[in-house]
Amino acid sequence: MTTATVEPAAIRSARMDQAQAVRLTRIAIVVAILATWEITARSGLLYRDVVPSLLLIMRALAHLLVEPTFYANLGVTAGEVALAILIGGGAGVAVGILLGSSPFLQRAYEPLLHYLGPTPKIIFFPLLIMWFGVGPGSKVAMGALSSFFPVAISVAAAMREINTVLIRVGLSFRLNVSQMILKIYLPAMRAPIVNGLRIGLGVAIIGTLLAETKLANQGLGYAVIQTYATFDMPRMYALLIVVFLLAVGINAVLGRYTELRAAAARSPDAR
Repeated sequence: MTTATVEPAAIRSARMDQAQAVRLTRIAIVVAILATWEITARSGLLYRDVVPSLLLIMRALAHLLVEPTFYANLGVTAGEVALAILIGGGAGVAVGILLGSSPFLQRAYEPLLHYLGPTPKIIFFPLLIMWFGVGPGSKVAMGALSSFFPVAISVAAAMREINTVLIRVGLSFRLNVSQMILKIYLPAMRAPIVNGLRIGLGVAIIGTLLAETKLANQGLGYAVIQTYATFDMPRMYALLIVVFLLAVGINAVLGRYTELRAAAARSPDAR
């Protein structure tokens, strides 16, 4: 009885200590990076304006956050990325299910995903400009193309890992294709789909911002390239910090959702 009550407490204590050690390590890494940056900025080893002081960057960030033009550019980029992940991620899920459910299609087409997936998508941007114009359409297409491959590959691999018992149960109830997808495939692949979308979101942001730096008159990518053109380095770094924090925040929310769903699936009530 004593062992049964003490052992879980010991395990919880060990996990809390480990979690605290992880947090302290992360904080130490961030502090070391910031200290290295500030030392480099003050040392004069590099041109002062290329590596500005953290104080100048924070001041530029404070000014940035009160400017209406920043929020206008943020809204443009956020809308483009959201539409890109909706189109590219949705197409990736559909293609992944199709390839994963058909051995013939898997052998015929899945290698193409693995060949084209690592290809830099920026090489297709001139074609996207011709097809969708110089406006937001080409930026959305760039983000959608970037996000499609990681989602499709993740879902196709997850389809092959679905418990065959679940599939046989669905077939025994004579579920049609749409019912099999909604009631069997998608619930069984919730975690791989979310992880694929996390990766897809990251590359969609990269693709969209990269396209905005090439040809645009609005958006965060355009704002970054404008600060570079005027050599306003503190403002450029401030913009990059905002993009980084937004991407990290969205990724953290998706990661937390995956953890909560996994914990719910392991709980006794779920069984």
